[in-house]
Amino acid sequence: MATLAPSTAITATGTKAATAGRYVFAGVRIALGWVFLWAFLDKLFGLGHETAEKAAWINGGSPTNGFLGRAVAGPFKDFYNGIAGAGWADWMFMLGLLGIGVALILGIGMRVAAAAAALLLVLMWTAVLPPENNPFMDDHLIYAGTIVGLALTQAGDTFGLGKRWAQTALVKKAPWLR
Repeated sequence: MATLAPSTAITATGTKAATAGRYVFAGVRIALGWVFLWAFLDKLFGLGHETAEKAAWINGGSPTNGFLGRAVAGPFKDFYNGIAGAGWADWMFMLGLLGIGVALILGIGMRVAAAAAALLLVLMWTAVLPPENNPFMDDHLIYAGTIVGLALTQAGDTFGLGKRWAQTALVKKAPWLR
């Protein structure tokens, strides 16, 4: 039996691997932040990707009416149809998209952003039950778990303002804002 040369790979507990992991998590954090921020911008201005200009929020369109009014399915269909296009639902949805996107991109308020994102994503998941390609799992749940994991690992500290944010008087008084 041949012997193998000692491994030069860095273990998961090694410094280089930990540093690389922080960079990967920072990239995932920024990418997910962009997903939320893009959804906000497209719905606000009707940039033509998913929202036509005439349906933009600034042109009187409703960011919740299209999907919640026509595309939902499953056991919560009546609930979502009932709130589709409601002013309060539009405002909460858009503020959620903006706040989550900005927080993730900047790496600040990660705990609050993770809680808000997980709630929003789970609600979006319930709007499409059962998911199209799986009995229960879809990207909404994976995004929710990933964002919570990013907050728990302080991913906002790498390529973000998380460390500076943590040192502010506000966050020192209310650490849950970290």
